[in-house]
Amino acid sequence: MMGRLYADSLSGVATEIEYLDGTRRPLEATRWREPIDGDESVLDRCAGPTLDVGSGPGRLIVALTRRGIPALGIDITPRAVRLTRRAGGPALVRDVFGDVPGSGTWATALLADGNIGIGGNPGALLLRIRELVRPGGEAVVEAEPPGTDSRVDRVRLRRADAVGGWFGWATVSVTDVVRLAVAGGFTTADCWREAGRWFAGLR
Repeated sequence: MMGRLYADSLSGVATEIEYLDGTRRPLEATRWREPIDGDESVLDRCAGPTLDVGSGPGRLIVALTRRGIPALGIDITPRAVRLTRRAGGPALVRDVFGDVPGSGTWATALLADGNIGIGGNPGALLLRIRELVRPGGEAVVEAEPPGTDSRVDRVRLRRADAVGGWFGWATVSVTDVVRLAVAGGFTTADCWREAGRWFAGLR
């Protein structure tokens, strides 16, 4: 159900994120189909083969492909993968914690659009990303501004009376991303702000 609700949201069907306390907010997934201000600063960090984790409809993968950079998107939603392929980017239906092609050889791994939240355990996710990139490789992570309270929420997707199952999703400040990166095996990190978005480059 969750996958179907997310897939519908990519097509513009009104979908909400619901929290355990009853709070709801719109899931504006269609905005991920077009370039977003600040994307260029992410793309410019990708000098070699790049893996986009949670690639959604694939705007970053398509942009990298047009630049001539080998890239692959992975997403758990078949509809998102189809949209990426239709737009001209390579993508596979994969879970980042499962079997990922090229493990240990990627020059760059992307966690854009808040995908540091995947799985509700950012520490474990960064450990996994470290396994996927090659020695000297980089993870580019989009996070929340400094001073944001990092937390893990239980959320689900809702469309009218249709609801998905509960799952964990993390919100992480860029400061905490750097702290978690050290524990995850990355040795250096730098942070930057572009177009109101915050990023960390982890090596």
